[in-house]
Amino acid sequence: MADRSHIVKSYEQELGQLRSMMAQMGGIVENQVALALSAIADRNEEAADAAARQDPEVDQLEREVEGLAIRLLALRSPMAGDLREIVAALKITGDLERIGDYASSIARRSLRIRMPENQISLSGLRSMGRLVQENLRRSIDAITQQDSNRAMEVWHSDRAVDEYYTALFRELVTYMMEDARNIRACTELLFIAKNLERIGDHATNIAERVFYAVTGDNLPSLRPRGAPASALTVAETMQEPDVR
Repeated sequence: MADRSHIVKSYEQELGQLRSMMAQMGGIVENQVALALSAIADRNEEAADAAARQDPEVDQLEREVEGLAIRLLALRSPMAGDLREIVAALKITGDLERIGDYASSIARRSLRIRMPENQISLSGLRSMGRLVQENLRRSIDAITQQDSNRAMEVWHSDRAVDEYYTALFRELVTYMMEDARNIRACTELLFIAKNLERIGDHATNIAERVFYAVTGDNLPSLRPRGAPASALTVAETMQEPDVR
C-alpha cells in the first residue's frame, strides 16, 4: 500500500509540475506581449530588446513541457481528464511559443518605424493590443485554473479582435492613400496589426484546448468572426518571411 501511495503522490506531483511549467511559460509570453506593445506605443527600445531576449527562455520551457508530457504519457498511462490535459499541454506549448515569436516580431518592427509627425494615430492599435492582451491573460488563467468558463470568454472575444483588425486595416490604408510619406510606416503597422491578430488566434486556440481538456467537449469548429474588410485579401498577400 505504501508503494502504491508513493506512486500516486509522484504522479500528482508530476502533473502539478506540468501545470506550473505551463503557467511559467504563459507568464513569460504574456510579459513579452506587454513589452512589445510598449515598444510600439511608447517608442520604448528597451522594451523591444527585452521582449526579444525572452525568446530562448520560452523555447527552453516548451522543450521541457513537451518532455514531461511525453514522459507522463509513456510511463503513467493517464486516463480521462488527465489524458486530455496532458495532450492539450503538448499543443498549448506550441501556441504559446508562437505567441512569443509574434511578440518578438512586433518588438523588432517597432524599432524600424519612422512615424510621420502627427499624421498617424496609434489609438486603434493600442485598443486592439489591449483586447489581445486581455484575451491572452484570460486564456492563461484558463490553463492555470482549468476554467472552461474563462476559456469560453476568450472564444467569444475572437470576433472583436477580428473587427479591430479590419477597422485598423482600413484606417492604415486610408493614411497611405492620403499621403505617400505614410506608406512605409503604415506598412510596418499593418504587419504589426496582423501579428496581433495572430496572437489573438493562438489565444483562442489555447482556450479551445483548455475547454476540451476540462469538459471533454469540443467548441464549434466555426469561430465567431467579424465582418471582413473588402480589401482584406490584400493584407493576406503580405507574407512576412519569418516571425523568428
